[in-house]
Amino acid sequence: MLFRVDSSSSTPLGDQIAACVRNALISATLSPGERLPPARELASSLGVNMHTVLRAYAALRDEGLIELRRGRGAVVISAAPDERARLADAVREVAATARRIGMGADEVVALIREAFA
Repeated sequence: MLFRVDSSSSTPLGDQIAACVRNALISATLSPGERLPPARELASSLGVNMHTVLRAYAALRDEGLIELRRGRGAVVISAAPDERARLADAVREVAATARRIGMGADEVVALIREAFA
């Protein structure tokens, strides 16, 4: 599995790492039972702090996509992210775009409310 992060992106590195796993699950290049790289090894290869990887793994665990086992590492337990996880990724992307163009959170929330109307 290939992990890529863009340190110049406004998306936090941990979120980028988690998105790599979600995308691999969606494209079926990663399947249940497979192990993810150890956090220390992945952090070293990406040039990020190990805690950044651990935060990404914790988020994936909270979404029910992986299981973290002492001595066994991170193991995929779900075939694909649920709709909520995909929505969370989309919201992070919207927030990053909004920050980039100078929009505040209140303005973004107003746009979402308009879309629900």
